[in-house]
Amino acid sequence: MLTSKQRAYLKKEGAKLTPVLQVGKAGVSPEVVSSAAEALAARELIKGTVLDNCFDDVRDVANTVAERTRSEVVHTIGRKFVLYKKSDKKLFELPR
Repeated sequence: MLTSKQRAYLKKEGAKLTPVLQVGKAGVSPEVVSSAAEALAARELIKGTVLDNCFDDVRDVANTVAERTRSEVVHTIGRKFVLYKKSDKKLFELPR
């Protein structure tokens, strides 16, 4: 569970990222989940986009991907979302 300080820090870092995950009309497929898991393992923090041809709600997509990858939703804004999963590499030093 992220604190408000940690969430604010990750939100700031997530704003700098380019989206590495795209969810299209197929929705949250196993391929989307596996690519999200790989990206989270390599980066800890990823940004995703829900394309216009996907009729699912952005928050629902973000929550589903987070649940299936055991990560946390940092925030959603517009059609984009940011996910965080702590790894052994410790790329981000979170405030306490």
